[in-house]
Amino acid sequence: MKYCAISYYRSISLAVALVASSGLGLAHAAEQSDETTEIYRPAITNSSWEDTIRAPSVYDQPFKVSLFSAIHGEDSARLWSQTKSVAAYGVGFAGFLALLPSSITNWDKSGEKLHKKWWDNVSSGPVWDRDNFAINYIGHPYFGGVYYQAARKSGYRQWDAFMYSFMMSTFYWEYGVEAFAEVPSIQDLVVTPVLGWVYGEWAFNKEREIRQRGGTVWGSEGWGDTALFFLDPIDSLGRGVNTLFGDDVVKAGTGYLSMTEVPLDNGRIDKQVQFQVQYAIGAGKANESVSRHQSANNKAGSVEDPVDFGIVGISIGSSYMSPGEVWNLESGWAPSASVGLYFTRSFSTRLSYARGKLTDKRTGQSTTFENYSFDGQYYFNGQNTLRPYLTLGIGESLIELDKEKKAFQVNGGAGLHYRLSPNWALQLDWRHFYSAKLSSWDNLTVGQLVYRFGQGESWL
Repeated sequence: MKYCAISYYRSISLAVALVASSGLGLAHAAEQSDETTEIYRPAITNSSWEDTIRAPSVYDQPFKVSLFSAIHGEDSARLWSQTKSVAAYGVGFAGFLALLPSSITNWDKSGEKLHKKWWDNVSSGPVWDRDNFAINYIGHPYFGGVYYQAARKSGYRQWDAFMYSFMMSTFYWEYGVEAFAEVPSIQDLVVTPVLGWVYGEWAFNKEREIRQRGGTVWGSEGWGDTALFFLDPIDSLGRGVNTLFGDDVVKAGTGYLSMTEVPLDNGRIDKQVQFQVQYAIGAGKANESVSRHQSANNKAGSVEDPVDFGIVGISIGSSYMSPGEVWNLESGWAPSASVGLYFTRSFSTRLSYARGKLTDKRTGQSTTFENYSFDGQYYFNGQNTLRPYLTLGIGESLIELDKEKKAFQVNGGAGLHYRLSPNWALQLDWRHFYSAKLSSWDNLTVGQLVYRFGQGESWL
């Protein structure tokens, strides 16, 4: 099925001028390109937030979500069209997963009625799932990135694209399609949109790079088509559907904006916006690109987006687990990891996980003990290199992977955050966990190395 969006194409680039002052529109550019050949030309739909000049006041509330208002020129019609496509393709993908062994997906294949199974799963979750590592930490971020690009390529900011990915992965997938087969997953609710943001932004820019060099990878159009498909399969399938029907059934991206800096003779830099569109011409030889530019030099109000994927952080390290007496376990060391969002230098949230082999006091045998929690941190002296912080959150602990023996807990504690660079930091904290169910007090001391993506906190 994927090759309907790959092998059908042998595309050319038609660079269309965005020259508002001269009134040269897209229709005129299309007439100049070919007035006699009757072929289907998809509509130009891809856009980029950064390539549009906006007033600085747009960023007065950097975390304000404009996903449903599109007041800054975003293409909400394209996003809605892409959303409907995602819904249709997702049902087919769910059917594919249903064919995989339960040992891989952990999907329940009992004959219980679907609506009852969905309700039972939704009301039972979310839980920490035991899915295959590749599905949880490669597959889910990949599809989170696919959701992300649907909004990003419709002209939305990174923050809005992340929120779109969060809503699609949560309500459409975890509590929608997948809930017919399994209980919603705690880590999937976080990992899919958060790491999907990182992958989606990388894929968004990588596609532009490939198209700017003529759609080739390693000098090959075939490899280029394949890479473009996997970078954004939803958009690629949409183009294939449109070409198949010869109409814009789906508002799928066929063009994109790019901004380049051109040095002038007087030493100044001229910023030029280039709009490119690709259309299918069969198996014929690709024509040379025709390009026109709109000068964006000296336009006021060009401000970089203050919220980008640099707020995403992951950390790995070691923890010292001290379970309460009710668990009958010796204290011991365990690996730990977390993923989170560092909204400002004073506030962050994270999903943390630690799992170790501790000694059972009664039998002397090694026993698996787990702890996971969703926490918020408030940092003091946010502009300093060394930042003390307080942490507060909720989570669970369980023994021997037994969901019947898990205990809901609240936790609080304190720690130190030491900034090594905009991307790297060291973090040490101590947290105290309380379970009302077991009347148990647990302690966890964690030391971790934190990595921030992109430019890290340099934008703050």
